[in-house]
Amino acid sequence: MPIREDAQRNHEQLFPNHESTLRRTDPELVELFDSWAFGDVLKDQTLDARTRLMVQLAALIACPAIGEFRVMVVGALNVGVSPVEIKEVVYQAVPYVGMGKVFDFLNVTNEVFTSRGIPLPLPGQSSTTRESRFEKGVAAQKRIFGDAIDHMRADAPKDQLHIQDFLAANCFGDFCTRTGLDLKTRELLTFAMLTTLGGCEQQLAGHVAGNLSVGNDRRVLVSTATHLLPFIGYPRTLNALRVINQGTKESAS
Repeated sequence: MPIREDAQRNHEQLFPNHESTLRRTDPELVELFDSWAFGDVLKDQTLDARTRLMVQLAALIACPAIGEFRVMVVGALNVGVSPVEIKEVVYQAVPYVGMGKVFDFLNVTNEVFTSRGIPLPLPGQSSTTRESRFEKGVAAQKRIFGDAIDHMRADAPKDQLHIQDFLAANCFGDFCTRTGLDLKTRELLTFAMLTTLGGCEQQLAGHVAGNLSVGNDRRVLVSTATHLLPFIGYPRTLNALRVINQGTKESAS
């Protein structure tokens, strides 16, 4: 069957004048996938194109799917995601996915930027110092999770309290307080990465609550899961929807 016209238009917006080699080697798969991923799925307009591309980039890092990431970085630039925003998506992945995965994606991002004539390094986005990172990190945690942070620290075994310190100063103080992306967007990126990683539903549930507290409602979370589906598959998407349903006291219809 031919690729749907709306899917072709949406694909062209991301990748103008792009000739896919898969159209020659695997035309049936391309017709099926593109009509669905760039047609059916994109009927959901809850997220704007820029946000949609950023959460998809975050998920591709968590997969990890470096080939698709390279392609989608170009698409993100084409729909107006700024170089700083793309680089911040990559940086945001470090505490959640780990540098072991992020390293290659950082290099690919730099390669794409260089090929597009984007000068490196980009302007710095850090907003904390060695002296302020813990305090500001705790403040960011409490803005997202409220007083649960105090309970989490109080309940931590003494030989693991340093991990709570790392979460405050490093995960939140070093990364979540950075400029370039607001906290609301960073929480949505975190949701996308935890959804994709799988096996961390407890943390995903916490960040569903965190997203709700910063203004990403159920509709936004379901839409994000919908736009991740073509790239991460049904099992992890369905797991995320179950966590969303539990966190919002609603069932999917």
